[in-house]
Amino acid sequence: MRPLVALAFALMGFVALVVAGLGVATLLTESDVIAAPGLGPLPGVIGVIAAAAAMTGVLLPALRAQHPSYLTALWAAIGAYLAYLAAVWLSAVIGGVDAAVAGSVVARLALGPWAPIVAVAAAICAWAAVALRRTRASRPRWPWERHPT
Repeated sequence: MRPLVALAFALMGFVALVVAGLGVATLLTESDVIAAPGLGPLPGVIGVIAAAAAMTGVLLPALRAQHPSYLTALWAAIGAYLAYLAAVWLSAVIGGVDAAVAGSVVARLALGPWAPIVAVAAAICAWAAVALRRTRASRPRWPWERHPT
């Protein structure tokens, strides 16, 4: 599989897993992901976009290799985790929230289930992208399309 195709599948899966994971965590904890007065959902969205960008920055060079390493998934998870937290803090501060309040929001994200969900989703999707790139499978074929052996 071509690197850009594997990356596209990984990014779509990442966003889907993050949205689903944060939704389930919200239901289980009965709390909002970002629960700060005056802070809407925009910092969270920007954080997920930044996490996807960080994951892309780690994955794309690795996927271009002939035989990418599965260790890439760990670096993608770390990059997505840190980018998510940094982007939430920065977008909250730029949005006019006090830096201390933005820091407390980021601390809650980092210590609760929220940011680890982003990291786990990045690790799963990066691992899958590497697996897609390393596999030698071809497209499925009907029985009459197979070559006689």
